Amino acid sequence: MSTHLKLAVLPGDGIGPEITQQAVRVLERLAAQGHLSLTLEQAPVGGAGYRASGHPLPEATLRLAKSSDAILFGAVGDFSLDNLARELRPEQAILGLRQELELFANLRPAMIYPELAGASTLKPEVVSGLDIMIIRELTGDIYFGKPRGIRVLDNGEREGFDTMVYRESEIVRIGRVAFEAARKRGHRVCSVDKANVLETTQLWRDVMTTLGKEYPDVALSHMYVDNAAMQLLKDPKQFDVLVTGNMFGDILSDEASMLTGSIGMLPSASLDARNKGLYEPIHGSAPDIAGKNLANPLATILSAAMLLRYSCGLAQAADKIESAVRKTLASGMATPDIYREGCQRVGTVEMGDAVIAALA
Repeated sequence: MSTHLKLAVLPGDGIGPEITQQAVRVLERLAAQGHLSLTLEQAPVGGAGYRASGHPLPEATLRLAKSSDAILFGAVGDFSLDNLARELRPEQAILGLRQELELFANLRPAMIYPELAGASTLKPEVVSGLDIMIIRELTGDIYFGKPRGIRVLDNGEREGFDTMVYRESEIVRIGRVAFEAARKRGHRVCSVDKANVLETTQLWRDVMTTLGKEYPDVALSHMYVDNAAMQLLKDPKQFDVLVTGNMFGDILSDEASMLTGSIGMLPSASLDARNKGLYEPIHGSAPDIAGKNLANPLATILSAAMLLRYSCGLAQAADKIESAVRKTLASGMATPDIYREGCQRVGTVEMGDAVIAALA
């Protein structure tokens, strides 16, 4: 890919605009240093999209996302719009983008920086050196399965229902992403399912087992999701690459984020078959701290690094961002979510300033 990038910037709601702004500043500094050239275009999404056009994913925003090399995404969620019909709620924007752009592979690295080992809720010796890659299938499972809805039974009682469904080809597709990722890491894949109860995940296990034979250099193991949730707290460093379905991955990746000291530290990539992707922090819109210069922008800045690495082929520029984040943390700067005794408490903008200074 050319080093000239057309990026869609979708700030969204709550703290989304302020954390996205810091990541944009970092990208612009790299461009000023000559590492890349940029065309950045912003568009409303989520609650902001609904207020702008009556829909959380406006047509113009979707067109921009489709025509861009990659998407830098903030966060969506606005409690004041929770009374809307489900298809109009802010969160539908991210689901719509995943579906429309066929972003089937969600990569969520969970690693702990040495300076934050004491910020984790687990003992430092349990999490020190932690480096996990969670790969979540993103466009199938119970979130998209049909039929779904709420119906009234003959006796007048309401019943809600959703459908968990996976096709074999969908499992193979995400499985290959996991095995290929493991080849660049520790050569271990743990596939998480609930095959003892759910037929859908029995198929998942069967397909992963067959696929694993194509990767003899990667050790494949299987684990039920309830045990995986426990093992992430008991012995998280046993894992290298975790691969699982949409719903289980949603839950486990958020659990893993707390091992690292703060959910504000975790970036993510959602990729299509050609590595075009949407990049976002895994946390939400945090409306309670929006506009107060309290949010941690590092997950968004690290998402920008993943954008350069995975969708743009600019590993050296991505390395520079990640190195700058490490230097900033080593200097003792900390937003409130990662603050500990002896640190210098800073806000969103000041943390962005520090990363940009470290780029020099």
